[in-house]
Amino acid sequence: MRFDRSDAVFCHVTSLPGAYGIGDLGEGAREFLSFLGDAGVDHWQICPIGPTISAAGESPYQSPSAFAGNPLFVDPEGLVDDGWLDEGDLEPVPEFPTGRVDYDAVREYKLPLLRTAFDRFEERASDDDRAALDEFREREPWLADYALFRALSDARPEDVWTEWPAPLRTRDPEALADARQEHAREVRFREFVQWTFDRQWRDLRAVAADEGVSIVGDVPIYVALDSADVWASPEAFRLDEGNRPTAVAGVPPNAGDTGQRWGNPLYDWEHLAETGYDWWLDRFRRLFDLADVARLDHFLGFVTYWAIPADSDDPAAGEWRDGPGRDLFETVERELGQAPFIAEDLGFEEPAMDELMAEFGFPGMRVPQYADWCAEGNEYQPMHYGEGVVGYTSTHDTDTWAGYFEDLPDEQRDCFRYNVGSDPDEPSEWAIIDAVWGSDAILAVTTLQDLLGLGSDARFNEPGTLDGNWEWRVDRDALDDEIADRLWELGGKHVR
Repeated sequence: MRFDRSDAVFCHVTSLPGAYGIGDLGEGAREFLSFLGDAGVDHWQICPIGPTISAAGESPYQSPSAFAGNPLFVDPEGLVDDGWLDEGDLEPVPEFPTGRVDYDAVREYKLPLLRTAFDRFEERASDDDRAALDEFREREPWLADYALFRALSDARPEDVWTEWPAPLRTRDPEALADARQEHAREVRFREFVQWTFDRQWRDLRAVAADEGVSIVGDVPIYVALDSADVWASPEAFRLDEGNRPTAVAGVPPNAGDTGQRWGNPLYDWEHLAETGYDWWLDRFRRLFDLADVARLDHFLGFVTYWAIPADSDDPAAGEWRDGPGRDLFETVERELGQAPFIAEDLGFEEPAMDELMAEFGFPGMRVPQYADWCAEGNEYQPMHYGEGVVGYTSTHDTDTWAGYFEDLPDEQRDCFRYNVGSDPDEPSEWAIIDAVWGSDAILAVTTLQDLLGLGSDARFNEPGTLDGNWEWRVDRDALDDEIADRLWELGGKHVR
């Protein structure tokens, strides 16, 4: 897939401004898209938009569904416009913290509103509205299993699905039918919420299109064990007779670190190949129903993946196994056409991965925080980016640029200034944005935090930790005309 030379701002939905404790699909998102349009920015990059859970630290990369949308993103004012809520239902709005998301407080406020909206829908929805929900049910094959999974999970909040009674765990047809009857109202509620999310998301995509902005979505390669995906399709994963993983995902020690044990179940790629990769095709179809471009997280795992014995806590105990490689992406190209993928290829060098990316035209990623600024020809210095990469100032998993730069040794700072031709008095964040925009990278991306020059306290996620991540939010007044004008000028200067 050939990309045009363009630019993007990376800001997850949760970080958008708004009155209801978390970024959502309402006014704050529309204002942000207007800002991007005024700045001449081509793309809005986001993290995965699935539901999150507190047990996984609210990580969007450990969702109970690879297909569903996050109920907390539903705009309450949109439900008023639909007629399912009254203005008075929104009051009183709690005093949510500024600058960060309190997920528990948001759930405590928003979920009762969603249930009230559902009650009103059940009572007085028009025939057209009911038909629209029925059409959504028919169009989305994942929905029925997801809704039942969430209903059963709510009924057993202390248990993961692998601890459910055997008939439910193994999806005995009679047990599933009984469960659908017992939890019928909760299932319908979950379906209603997803339909509402879907309608609001499509409306927001239309706003983005009007502003000339496309959306860059994100595909975590792995899914959570305690998810509707694994429960509904256990044959797609390497599980034992008790539906528990035989091995789990992670990465080995590398460059002096100790490796990571992520704990996700691994795919049964042989079975998936025999079924024509239908599960992955459904996943990609859903993704491209919601976004224009997709970043493939941990792209290496499609080529070769690290399998750690499930009973071991030591990342080094794993072994490399072959992934599907070109067979998967040939199937995707045949069924879906040339998909616009960005390959997250950071961390490990693997010639077979590079060859696969080159064959299908997937650009990789370069993040300047990995650069040695005093080394000649370092591939992470923006002046050495090629056209086949996406250049970032930072990502959701790194420190902000300002936080990183503050901790740089003086020699590295001096080398950075020299290499990018930056005046010492110029804020380093604008120096790196200018350098990435001016590079040969086909797509140049800055996080919103870097655009605002924010330090480490605005970091979005620190891998390997659970607390305090995914919480940062932007102040509505921060997105001003001066910043938009400067981005516009950079886009013109560097032909993006």
